[in-house]
Amino acid sequence: MQTVETLIEKLDYLPVEQRADIERAYYFAEQAHEGQYRRSGDPYIVHPLAVSKILADMHMDAQSVEAALLHDVIEDTHVSKDDVTNAFGEIVADLVDGVSKIGAIKFESKAEAQAENFRKMVLAMTKDIRVILVKLADRLHNMRTLGVLHPTKRRRIALETLEIYAPIANRLGMNNIRVELEDLSFSHMYPMRSTRIKKAIKTSRGHRKDMVSRIQESIDNRLARDGLSGRVIGREKHLYSIYSKMKTQRKPFNEIMDVYGFRIIVDSVDMCYRVLGAIHNLYKPIPGRFKDYIAIPKANGYQSLHTTLIGMNGVPIEIQIRTEEMDAMANNGIAAHWLYKSDPDPAGGAQNRAKEWLRGLLEMQQRAGDSQDFLETVKIDLFPDEVYVFTPKGDILELPVGATPVDFAYAVHTDVGNSCVAARLDHRLVPLSTPIQSGQTIKIITAPGACPNPAWLSFVTTAKARANIRHFLKNQRRSESVALGRRLLDKALSGFDLALEAISEERITTALTEAGFKTLDDLLEDIGLGNQMAQIAARRMLPHGEETTDASGASKPKPLVIRGTEGMVIALAKCCRPIPGDSVMGHLSSGRGMVIHRDNCKNIAAELKDNPEKCLSVEWAKDFEGEYAVDLRVQMENERGSLASLASLISQADANIETINIKEKDAHLSVVSLRISIRDRKHLAKTIRRMRTLKAVHRIVRVRN
Repeated sequence: MQTVETLIEKLDYLPVEQRADIERAYYFAEQAHEGQYRRSGDPYIVHPLAVSKILADMHMDAQSVEAALLHDVIEDTHVSKDDVTNAFGEIVADLVDGVSKIGAIKFESKAEAQAENFRKMVLAMTKDIRVILVKLADRLHNMRTLGVLHPTKRRRIALETLEIYAPIANRLGMNNIRVELEDLSFSHMYPMRSTRIKKAIKTSRGHRKDMVSRIQESIDNRLARDGLSGRVIGREKHLYSIYSKMKTQRKPFNEIMDVYGFRIIVDSVDMCYRVLGAIHNLYKPIPGRFKDYIAIPKANGYQSLHTTLIGMNGVPIEIQIRTEEMDAMANNGIAAHWLYKSDPDPAGGAQNRAKEWLRGLLEMQQRAGDSQDFLETVKIDLFPDEVYVFTPKGDILELPVGATPVDFAYAVHTDVGNSCVAARLDHRLVPLSTPIQSGQTIKIITAPGACPNPAWLSFVTTAKARANIRHFLKNQRRSESVALGRRLLDKALSGFDLALEAISEERITTALTEAGFKTLDDLLEDIGLGNQMAQIAARRMLPHGEETTDASGASKPKPLVIRGTEGMVIALAKCCRPIPGDSVMGHLSSGRGMVIHRDNCKNIAAELKDNPEKCLSVEWAKDFEGEYAVDLRVQMENERGSLASLASLISQADANIETINIKEKDAHLSVVSLRISIRDRKHLAKTIRRMRTLKAVHRIVRVRN
């Protein structure tokens, strides 16, 4: 049975008075949880005690252990945060509060609650990193005792652990906790697969024993012969990593187990490289499989030399070479800061990296729309297989595998990302969607008026880039929606011989209250997005006594002029592809803004019949510029070279072919479907006249729908 005495014994590294405070925290928690039991039937205090023991094994400080003992009192008992502050001080109370879930707020769904709890924990983590260490220990004990729950709940908790907590442990370099969390989650999510792999490992261990000892002996002999000292340990693969490799690499169990792993632990960095030389003399290294994480550590502070060799009988051998401090860091991550306090702060670098990561999380959290959006963004950021690239000044920046120049630009600075227009990889101009390789030098070219492109979201890989692009587009879309909403409302008011400026503040405030909006911009945005009818908003704003005045008596309102600068809130319909010069109508589509159709389009005719108030008269501005797609269907004879001649004529007319598709109609005729880019209706007429000069062309039709 776990008791407070066994915990105090583990805390022999702390001063006597701090141990007394921890004992006091235990009795405080025991009293608060009195009468509460876990599903297993044990008294509830068993859980906080076990969590504090996990932290004691990491040699955590007294405040963390106290917080572990008290971590559920605010959430599950009558004790308030103020009570904890009065008894144990503000720091411990903040740690407990950071680990506690949000109980008071009622959420729409489990996913929303999970996301909001995660967001709260991240904010607490940025103030004090120990919050996440207590939370990881809490989750580890919960995973160890998950067997008593219903299978559905077990799977849900195991999935959450795999998606969020194991990657966080990895990000903080805490390998031992990550491995245990992954293996426990795997056994609860897929009990049968887990049992089979366990059995297969047991069987293969017998077959491998002889080979492992032979390789280990040959490495030991080589090190002794060269006068090098180092401990050689055989490396066991853990369950979840075997399963993941089988799944991602599509390899059978035997192929994965055919690789033999060893770790050589030495006493200095210099010795690491000398041992590497000796090992490369013993067995042939595989080209391209050597990685130096000592010179360039991973994001979580991990340092080691990795090499893969071909050993006796062609057996692949993976070797990791590192110092004792590096090994401690690899297994315990930022917790090594407390575990090895006698050292001159071995985890200092990891602590700084963790703080840097948390600072980035805080920035993302401020830009994310809601908690679920934020949680999805962070999940992307939690799986970083790194590539290392150089800035033009020779600084090293680390990015996830598959990162593009846009990710690099945002990693340098948000403003660089927002204004980036092109990139040079190793002095060569490349598209912004090009994946970056390790070792490349990258330079970003920016332009003052440039802004992010929505298409970037389809290829960026870092959470920071994604969050910043979304934030920019959201704000840009809002300002465009507000501008369009203002024009639509002005147009609606002009039907009553009024303008928005002429309406009193008081009347506008009343209209906003009636419609349920806080500010005029909120109302205008809703009108611009097509969610709110401008005519209804205009009627609400009419001075008293004029509400019933009918617009039919006033002069006929002018059509809305489209300038082409409205951005994302005005779109050209793909069904009829209108171009400047066509007679057009606007349709307010909910959430999208206004969609422009040709007035003879079947879709607009259907909308006029069903929703006449959502359709309004629009016209092109005189100075409307740009390139617009038009679909043409050309009937022409099957003659050699006729298609090339047609393409040449289109090019001579200053038009550009976007897509082309040919179908044979019969033995003599083919139908060519073209999509060409032109400036306006006049340019289209000129292009069609050019095309008709070709004798092989029988008929040209512009496709309507």
